Amino acid sequence: MIMSEKLIPLNILIGDRTYRIKSLPEDEEVIRKTLKTINDKIIEFKTQFSGKDMQDYIAMVLIWYATQTGSSTNNSEAEHEVMDALKKIEHLVDKALF
Repeated sequence: MIMSEKLIPLNILIGDRTYRIKSLPEDEEVIRKTLKTINDKIIEFKTQFSGKDMQDYIAMVLIWYATQTGSSTNNSEAEHEVMDALKKIEHLVDKALF
């Protein structure tokens, strides 16, 4: 199956705009959780810094998100990739031994 055939369309909302993107089905949950975090942070910044426009709030969230150290999302994704790689290696070793 070609990679593009596996993609599903998603309508996402950031701030006051809707965007249509394509994603792998297994990434949808992570995308939705990330969007919730982003939109919650936009609301938080709107409360703290009134009088800005949406582009300012999105820029603030982008800077906040990019500077998060030890983000659990990034760590869990990296751990997931490592575990998948280890499982593949284990499978290859098992296959070679038996």
